[in-house]
Amino acid sequence: MDPLGVLLCGAFTVLVLLLVGSCLLRANRLDRLHVRTDAARAALFAALERRAVVARAAAVLLDDQTLLATAARTETVPATEREAAENDLGKLLGDLPARSLPEPLRAELTDAEQRVMLARRVHNDAVRDTLALRSRRLVRWLRLAGTAPVPGYFEIAEVDAPADGPAEPPPRSRRAGRVVLLDSARRVLLFEGVDPARPGEPFWFTPGGGALPGEDGRAAAGRELAEETGLRVPLDRLVGPVWRRHAVFSFDGGNLAADEEFFLLAADLDRVDTSGFTDLERGTVLGHRWWTAEELRGTGAVVYPRELGDLLGSLDPAAWDGVTRIVC
Repeated sequence: MDPLGVLLCGAFTVLVLLLVGSCLLRANRLDRLHVRTDAARAALFAALERRAVVARAAAVLLDDQTLLATAARTETVPATEREAAENDLGKLLGDLPARSLPEPLRAELTDAEQRVMLARRVHNDAVRDTLALRSRRLVRWLRLAGTAPVPGYFEIAEVDAPADGPAEPPPRSRRAGRVVLLDSARRVLLFEGVDPARPGEPFWFTPGGGALPGEDGRAAAGRELAEETGLRVPLDRLVGPVWRRHAVFSFDGGNLAADEEFFLLAADLDRVDTSGFTDLERGTVLGHRWWTAEELRGTGAVVYPRELGDLLGSLDPAAWDGVTRIVC
C-alpha cells in the first residue's frame, strides 16, 4: 500500500475509534441519566404517597370525607390521571384552615408539601437533562437509548401548605381554543415554547390560546390561529371540538386550571407568520416546525397533548364522528 493509502487508512481508523468512543461515552451517560430519572421519579412518588398519608390523617381528624376520598384516589388512579388527582389533593390541602389542625400535624403537612415540591423539581431537572441528550442526532440515529422509555415531566401546580387560610390563590381558570393544523402531507404544526419560570424545560404545543371575554372555544381558536400563523379561515371550517383537555399547571409563577378545546383544520401554509405574537409569546416561543405522526411517536421532546403522535392517525377533517374525546 502506498504511503497515502496508509495515511488515509490510519485516519479512517482513528475516526472510527473516535466515533465508537463517543458513542460509548454517550450511551454510558444516557444510562446514568435514565437511572437518575428513575430514582427521582421513585422519590417523587414516595413524597406524594407520604403527603397522601398525612392528608388522610387530617381528613379523619376534621371528618372531611371529600379530602379523605381525594387522598385515597391519588394512590389508585391510572398513571395518565395521576397528575390531575394530585392537583385535586393539593388544592384541598391548600384550602384547609391552618388553625383547625394540631401543631404537630400542621408541621408534618408543611414538611410533606415542601418535600413534594422539591422532589418534583429534582425529577423534572433529571427529565430535562435526559431528554436533552436523547434529542441529539447521534443518539437518535444510532438508537443509543435502546428500549428505555422516554421520560416525561410531572406537571402539577405548586401549592404551599396552609397558613391562616388559603396559602395561595386557587388556580386561575383559563378557557382556551386550539387548532390541530394539518397540511396535505398530514403533518401537524407545533410551536416550541418555555415557561418563563423554567426556561430550561421546553415543550411543543399546537397553535391557540386563551379565550377573550365573550368568546367560545371556536372563536378563540380561530382568532389565535390568525394571530400566531397569519392563517385566517371562516370559523365553520374548524372541525370539532375533536378533543378536550383539562390540566392544572404552573406558568410564569402562577397556577392555571386550563380547559382546552381542540379543533381540526386541514390547510397548506406556505409561511408561518408570527408577527401577531404578543410580547409574552415573543419571549417564550422558541420556534415552530411541522411534525409527522411517526416523528412525534419517536421524539424525546415534550409534546402536548402527550399522545398527539398516536391521535393523529385517527383524525380526518372530512369524517369526524362528532365525538369530543378527552386527552391529556
